[in-house]
Amino acid sequence: MKLTDLTLATPYLSLDPIFYQEVHPTPLKNPMLVSYNPDAFRLLELSPDQPDTKEIEALLNGTLTLRGSRPYAMCYAGHQFGYFVPRLGDGRAINLGSAYGWNLQLKGSGQTLYSRQGDGRAVLRSSIREYLMSEAMHALSIPTSRAFALITSDEKVARERWERGAVVLRLAPSWIRFGSFEYFFHGKRHKELEALADFLLRESFPHLLEKEEPYLEMFAEIVKRTATLMAQWQSVGFNHGVMNTDNMSAIGITIDYGPFAFMDTFESGYICNHTDTHGRYSYDNQPSIGLWNLERLALALSPLIREEKLKNELEKYSTYFTTHLMELLRAKLGLDTPHESDSDLFRSLFNVMEHGYIDMTPFFRALSRYEQNRESLLALSLAPNQLNEWLNRYDERLKINISSTEDRHKRMLRTNPKYVLKNHILQEAIDTAEQGDFTLVNALLVLAQTPYDEHPEWEHYSLPTPNKYKNLKLSCSS
Repeated sequence: MKLTDLTLATPYLSLDPIFYQEVHPTPLKNPMLVSYNPDAFRLLELSPDQPDTKEIEALLNGTLTLRGSRPYAMCYAGHQFGYFVPRLGDGRAINLGSAYGWNLQLKGSGQTLYSRQGDGRAVLRSSIREYLMSEAMHALSIPTSRAFALITSDEKVARERWERGAVVLRLAPSWIRFGSFEYFFHGKRHKELEALADFLLRESFPHLLEKEEPYLEMFAEIVKRTATLMAQWQSVGFNHGVMNTDNMSAIGITIDYGPFAFMDTFESGYICNHTDTHGRYSYDNQPSIGLWNLERLALALSPLIREEKLKNELEKYSTYFTTHLMELLRAKLGLDTPHESDSDLFRSLFNVMEHGYIDMTPFFRALSRYEQNRESLLALSLAPNQLNEWLNRYDERLKINISSTEDRHKRMLRTNPKYVLKNHILQEAIDTAEQGDFTLVNALLVLAQTPYDEHPEWEHYSLPTPNKYKNLKLSCSS
């Protein structure tokens, strides 16, 4: 099926107009295609073979309207850095409609009712980062929005400097956020709050519709999904950077990639967002912020669900998070049976990584081939004696394993990626793209989607991050 054969539906527009603004994208001047994602084409049952690039450009630029599409921006509120903002909304995103369970949304497509003082635009660097990172997270089996295609243009957008404007078409099963519910709760619009809950049930939790208390069951599932997502982020050293409630997905996926980062050397208090002066969204705070945000969602849902029942579900968050993180860490270390000493083994490992300034991605990859030779591992640490002591404990722990060393290696190599898209890698692609060369963007798309493969031609991207590029901080416009 061709792109122009795709038919979209807009069920969100069946809600009261207070939920949205119908608005058309504002085209960029002289659009040009940077990249398209064949995997995302398949999600929409489109043929990825030799697509019409002009049609892709036109769709992203808002000059091609697909059958059934009625573009709109969504209204929501949110807690930003802990402070409630009563109305936010899609200030630079426009929804096109849905097909095959995916909601299509343009980011950077111009002003909407919710743009406030913004220009409604996105720049090329932030769009490249989101385009590649959403696909990288998917390949790591972390729930996420997906990326369909990316365009840029000659039109300039003012941020820290004048930059190329860009639009990314992203997909998600739902774009409803914690802040969507907060908008109606704090506005004392309980009828609309219930309508939104009903819509989310139909869209994303249809298996709960016949339950005795579907709203409670939905909240319970959101709690579990969010806790699991936080464990997944922690296990790979991912720092989101701006976990406001308007950036938290109501279906527990990663959305709104801004000043994110994969850590280079392990640092428990790492902050990737330079505007986060107090470290609210630091790496080690992410699990507790996940719970704090769920508490805000619970308050917003309190007209529909009894408070004590909401509290009971929130109390399960810590167990969900810890249980899943332990499972992920056992997999990363190749441990095939649980043991009571595991939590202490994991804590001591992260302490050793932090004191030794260890780059966690190459460390876990090297550990995936570990037998008795420690040289390659010790070379990754500035505190090799501490690491050596930990490896002694690890050797003892491996004796409990049931599987063979060969099986352990195979499992670990499928669990610990060789490649993650660190910021210095993304910046290299951004620098060349800003000069009009999109080759590296497309190469990194392949790398992002196959992070466990060897890729000899990209071996240098698997090495520890050079000192001058380590743990860069970014702005929200990144």
